[in-house]
Amino acid sequence: MKFGTLFMTCLSGLVRNPMRAALTVLGIVIGIAAVVAIYEIGEGSKKQVADRFSSMGANVINVFGASVSTAGVSSGMGGRASLYAEDAEAIMKECPDLVSSASPYVRTSGQVIVGNQNWSPRSIVGGNEHYLNIEGWKVAQGRSFTKKQVEEAARVCLIGNTIAKNLYTGQDPIGQDIRIKDVVFTVIGVLDTKGADGMGNDQDDCLILPWNSVRTRLTGGGGTAVISKGGAANSSATVSATATFSTSAVSFYPGTDLQPYSNAPHPLRTRTVDSLLVQIKEGVEPNTAMDAMTPVLRRQHQLEPGVLDDFEMRDRSQFVKMMNETTATISSLLVAVAMISLVVGGVGIMNIMMVSVTERTREIGLRMAVGARPRDIMWQFLLEAILLCLCGGVIGIGLGRLASMFVSSKMGWPTATSVEAMILSVSVAAAIGIIFGWYPAWKASKLDPIDALHHE
Repeated sequence: MKFGTLFMTCLSGLVRNPMRAALTVLGIVIGIAAVVAIYEIGEGSKKQVADRFSSMGANVINVFGASVSTAGVSSGMGGRASLYAEDAEAIMKECPDLVSSASPYVRTSGQVIVGNQNWSPRSIVGGNEHYLNIEGWKVAQGRSFTKKQVEEAARVCLIGNTIAKNLYTGQDPIGQDIRIKDVVFTVIGVLDTKGADGMGNDQDDCLILPWNSVRTRLTGGGGTAVISKGGAANSSATVSATATFSTSAVSFYPGTDLQPYSNAPHPLRTRTVDSLLVQIKEGVEPNTAMDAMTPVLRRQHQLEPGVLDDFEMRDRSQFVKMMNETTATISSLLVAVAMISLVVGGVGIMNIMMVSVTERTREIGLRMAVGARPRDIMWQFLLEAILLCLCGGVIGIGLGRLASMFVSSKMGWPTATSVEAMILSVSVAAAIGIIFGWYPAWKASKLDPIDALHHE
């Protein structure tokens, strides 16, 4: 038989019992709709996770001081004060093909006051002129601070949207004063809203200042930095004198065991920074960038061969990958559950096709008697099963899209249209038609024409 004739024969067989055909494909419709909806919700969740961490600076490497032992007790990562702002400049200078920008990072805490109102920000941080770009911040009002203002430890700052709403209600914050630890700063910019981070913390509850301003005016840095090597102070580097700036205190790091850093420089004053933020270029593998940065930092810190690194690096994208893998695993489990309904629908199709073969035994015998070959009979019933599944797949895709759109609009869940899910659904529907329709079709093709004609 020609395909056109075969196709029309199949359609007439299905239209003969429309209610039965509709009930038969119902399981396929439900299964495909569930697969499409769950897949799109899962893809939306992965995109939301990626966007959230992109706003936090996903392609960023954090450099911390290494752990240090005091009286036999390890401080853990970040305990050693070994990083300088010059390290960030050296990394940018020596790794231009891998690194797009780098910034020192310092952090403090305290009460901020505006007029007769006060607030305790979640974070008060400092960086250089690249910091906002590295962390994915955008300025909604005003401007960012400049390189010159960083070098001069200018009393300027940018505030998050949460602080602007709570301390400057009905006012324009730009150009207004804000007091941080009894030091008056001028607000030069308001940051664009970011919302909560991956841990649920309010990212907009923050102040961002030039790192030099934090160190010299708020945390007591500056003065003469004494470097010890091998237990004896043999060199010093003079930075901006503390007396030049308004500061609240001067802090010293406690003495530490020198092992296994007996030949490594160790700063005793707070000219150091808490960490470094290094933004790598698109397409650069984090491990490649870290391998290139390691010798640069060792030269900067004058570490001799055999001496352990006095710094540690962490790649933020590892957390993004972990979250994406977790979301993908959950989505896969849900899709697997939805696939069960497809199997149930396939069993229903097999059952109905078996009934159809029984009901149409005389028709099969008559067709064979007038010249139809067994393969023509087999293709007829197999094509009927495939058509049922494909119809169910198309309807299921439409219902799945409607379900994901409803979830997105009414419940606020993120969704993303997935062409892959639609193609997969149609493929699965056709496969179910072939798998579960093959046996009834094969059974029909094996009927004896004489016995089929005598069938009542």
